Amino acid sequence: MSDQMLSFRVNGGSYQAAAHPAERLVDVLRYQLGFTGVKEGCGTGQCGACTVLLDGRPVNSCLTFAGDAVGHEITTIEGLAEGGELHPLQQAFIQHGAVQCGFCTPGMLLAAKALLDENPGPTEEEIRRGLTGNLCRCTGYRKIIDAIQAVAGLPASRAARPPRATRRSRR
Repeated sequence: MSDQMLSFRVNGGSYQAAAHPAERLVDVLRYQLGFTGVKEGCGTGQCGACTVLLDGRPVNSCLTFAGDAVGHEITTIEGLAEGGELHPLQQAFIQHGAVQCGFCTPGMLLAAKALLDENPGPTEEEIRRGLTGNLCRCTGYRKIIDAIQAVAGLPASRAARPPRATRRSRR
C-alpha cells in the first residue's frame, strides 16, 4: 500500500496529506490534518459521529475513501463557525440543551445543516429523517429537534411544551 500526496479542500482551505487513496477519510482528516471534531464511534457507518459534509451532503467519513474526497469540498465541524462566531445551529444546540456529552454533536450539527440547507422549513418528521444515522445516547433527540426547529423559525413541538392550563366545564 503506497501513499500518494492527496490534495483536499477542507473548510475552505487547501490541504495535502500523504495517504493511500483507499485510506478512510476519517483517519486522514483527524490524524493527518488535525480536524479532531471528526470522531470515530462505530467504524461501520451506523452512529454518525464521523459525519462530514462532502459538497454539502452528509457522509460517513469512516466509510468514505480519502481518494473519493479529492476534488470535493469537505466541511467538518471546525468549519461551521465563521469569523469566530458560532453558527446559528451551534447557538441553538447550546440554548436548547442539545449538547450533553458532546460525542455525537459534530455529526448531528452537520446533518442538521445539510437538512436546513436543502429544506429551510422542515416538519418534525423531516427533521427526524434528516438525522437518521446519527445516534445520541444522552438527549433523547427532543432537545436536538427543538434546536433545529428554532433555527428554522418553527415553533417547538407540543411534546416539548409544558401542558396548558385548561378550564373545566361546569355541567
